[in-house]
Amino acid sequence: MSILLIYGATGYTGRMAAERAKALGLTFEIAGRNHSRLAALAAHLDVPFRVFDTGADVENALTDISVLLNFAGPFAHTAEPLMRACIKAGVDYLDITAEINVYRLAERLGAEAASNDVMLLPGVGWDVVPTDSLAVHVAQRVERPLALSIALQVPGAMSRGSAMSVSEIISAGVLARVDGELVSTPDATPRHFDFGDGPVLCVPLSFGDLVTGWHSTGIPDIAMFVHIAGDAFPEGDLSRLPDGPTAEEREAHRARAVVEVTGAGGAIARSVIETVNGYSYTPLAAVEAARRVLEGERRPGFTTPVRVFGGGFAESIAGTVISDL
Repeated sequence: MSILLIYGATGYTGRMAAERAKALGLTFEIAGRNHSRLAALAAHLDVPFRVFDTGADVENALTDISVLLNFAGPFAHTAEPLMRACIKAGVDYLDITAEINVYRLAERLGAEAASNDVMLLPGVGWDVVPTDSLAVHVAQRVERPLALSIALQVPGAMSRGSAMSVSEIISAGVLARVDGELVSTPDATPRHFDFGDGPVLCVPLSFGDLVTGWHSTGIPDIAMFVHIAGDAFPEGDLSRLPDGPTAEEREAHRARAVVEVTGAGGAIARSVIETVNGYSYTPLAAVEAARRVLEGERRPGFTTPVRVFGGGFAESIAGTVISDL
């Protein structure tokens, strides 16, 4: 029997994902480091649980597991030991990170994973599922696409876990893909993008799309931007932040992203994707991805959501719409 293991299940997004997996009737277990919190959630969901830290004997903790879905951020601390353990144990690895260095790690481990018939699929939430699908969609609208720009809108409050992950993203520095290679671009300048309510200023930031966009589209020049609204990027003691936005706060802020592709002849195409709040989208997309992997949709080695599930995967989540500009 194929079993899904949700690691970090007692966190803000992990709990929503576990509840979604239960609602879909998936065969799954939950895991993490805190015994009492796991026991309480496992009793609530009526599922088994496993207690282990990523620093000790992870491979043996994955016995009988087919797919690991990691929600435990910052992923700079959890992705590598879990990926390596999955490769050894023959378990497909999925996570929801936007941290670019996790994607670069998955690239480096891709050949080893493939040789062990293991898939490494980071980014099965928001980001990067919607932007991955959107990039492929827009690339098909121009002849010989050469340059890709991706802009995310980050409205409303941010969860504690996301704020900590953003610290990892910022520490990676400002990068872009030039002629197929990731390069440091500390002098990159902000740009205006229109998410539907008029142009707004977006700043360069190095999300995982700089890796997934390359693998999904083959476009050699890629830049990433983010529009920050309100208190989306908090400062100070991040450990004091609330777990995440309330259901009402999520309902008030839908998620949007814009992709712009320039073709060899100078033609430019733009499209926007709009969906439910990113914190609502992520558990839906992540659990759907895990369900489909359990059913056999997989590509050994490092890969992207589009390459596994096709360009329409983002729109398979209810409330998601792509509009050409």
